[in-house]
Amino acid sequence: MYTPNELLGRINDYIDGLAYDRKPETIYAPIKYVLSIGGKRIRPVLMLLAYNLYKDDPEGILKQACALETYHNYTLLHDDLMDNAELRRGKPTVHKKWDANTAILSGDSMLVLAYQRMADCPAAKLKPVLDLFTETALEIGEGQQYDMDFEVRNDVTEEEYIEMIRLKTSVLLACAAKIGAILADAPAADADALYRFGERLGLAFQLQDDLLDVYGDPKVFGKAIGGDIVSNKKTYMLINAYRLADASQRAELERWVAATEFDRAEKIAAVTRLYDQIGIRRLCEEKIGHYFGEAGRCLDSVAVADDRKQQLRLFMRELVRREA
Repeated sequence: MYTPNELLGRINDYIDGLAYDRKPETIYAPIKYVLSIGGKRIRPVLMLLAYNLYKDDPEGILKQACALETYHNYTLLHDDLMDNAELRRGKPTVHKKWDANTAILSGDSMLVLAYQRMADCPAAKLKPVLDLFTETALEIGEGQQYDMDFEVRNDVTEEEYIEMIRLKTSVLLACAAKIGAILADAPAADADALYRFGERLGLAFQLQDDLLDVYGDPKVFGKAIGGDIVSNKKTYMLINAYRLADASQRAELERWVAATEFDRAEKIAAVTRLYDQIGIRRLCEEKIGHYFGEAGRCLDSVAVADDRKQQLRLFMRELVRREA
């Protein structure tokens, strides 16, 4: 069995060795750039770990794992453009390093390359793999649209938010795990259980991200905290603060959300203080624990020897137990 770090090394080596021999170079240079600036490679590692439950040659599906990473980075490239973000992983975003038109066109080409790489799998697996990949891609777009719709709403419910992050974030982890299982000839029941495992893990992961944006250590988290508070992003934290606040707390929260001019540090401190008073941190931690537990039970139900699940359990713990 391979460790997550061993698989990450193989993925990085594979991506570094990819050649883009087509012309014009100007459309492919941003693609190489985006894929070269790193990242945790969570989704391809998960695909290889799921495959490795059944087969001992995960390097045999590196192309499909790379397809998923290509697709994920395509979504990030377009997200950065939509958000007019200046940096991604500490490097200039494509639309800043080149321009918006290049970002759109290179992103579109990344999507095509992702499909090309995913489709280069055994013929017997082609339809189930592409059916799942296509359904996932559609769901991610739907999740992104919900996220955008929520920006202009103050009545988003917890249930709506959970469904949005399931679509926007979780389904790609679920897709990674299930495609790994399909390519490894896993029983259908196991493939479905691994899909649910990835989905629940993805929910825990995104909620942890919400929590760390408020309570994280910037040196560990990798970015300044409080961005969600400053932008009034409809997170699990803000939605439940609205729901559970008393009248005076809600009035103060609404005042900060409505403010167009404010000191960033003061707003972050004030809203965090409200979260502390209302008990939002504990509530979010309990929800993370709930989904983490569900993910573990899904993995328990997979019909392979428990020792073969060891590395996947390690991956699961490391993914969610990021330091606050």
